[in-house]
Amino acid sequence: MSDWNGKISTSATKEAMARDACEHAIKKLSDALDRKRQVRLLAATGASQLDFLGLVTASRQIDWPRVELFHLDEYIGISETHPASFARYIRERIVEKTGIVKFHLLDGSGKPDEVIARMNSMIAAAPIDVAFAGIGENAHLAFNDPPADFETEVPYLRVRLDEACRRQQLGEGWFASFDDVPKEAISMSVRQILKSESILCIVPDTREAAAVKAAVEGPITPHVPASILRTHPDVRLFLDRNSAGLLTAEM
Repeated sequence: MSDWNGKISTSATKEAMARDACEHAIKKLSDALDRKRQVRLLAATGASQLDFLGLVTASRQIDWPRVELFHLDEYIGISETHPASFARYIRERIVEKTGIVKFHLLDGSGKPDEVIARMNSMIAAAPIDVAFAGIGENAHLAFNDPPADFETEVPYLRVRLDEACRRQQLGEGWFASFDDVPKEAISMSVRQILKSESILCIVPDTREAAAVKAAVEGPITPHVPASILRTHPDVRLFLDRNSAGLLTAEM
């Protein structure tokens, strides 16, 4: 637990957690904008991020046109018109709400190798200043399912999604049936995520409680991908009472 000291914020409700995370995000983005003409932001998607992103994108304390946006992952084989498209999620829930003008969306309907090569080139141009992340029910970080590759320095990868990950996507209501959930995706690598200057990890709800416990109290291992966050010098994990419910130590 010692390597998480000072890095965890626990709130009574997910709404309070979202407010706490939003305040921290605004501070991190504002600090970066004070130092740099343009700031690079990495954003997670999914149901767990909705309350948080709703608050952050409503903020007028951020000079959003000076923010350049990347996202973590996308399914291979679906277009931006699909309800489950993370590119669609980013466009509708972040870009259109803020007026960000420079953003890079992963094209799930394109040729994966070409999409990856293009995105790897763009993200290599400068560091990521602030990253918003989540933790999956199987403790994945982005779409790096266990056992995750903790070694590769390649920014974006083609990955296979395990059954637990695919069932989570079905359970969140993004697909009509399990067979509809893609088996492959493009994901930012673990090492690339860790290159972000600051990381905010937003994890509400009971269904992530076991993954949170493993990431916080277990060993740092590729079999619990999110455990690697403990090695980062500026990471904050935001929990609500439910997602923190299995932790044995006081937060």
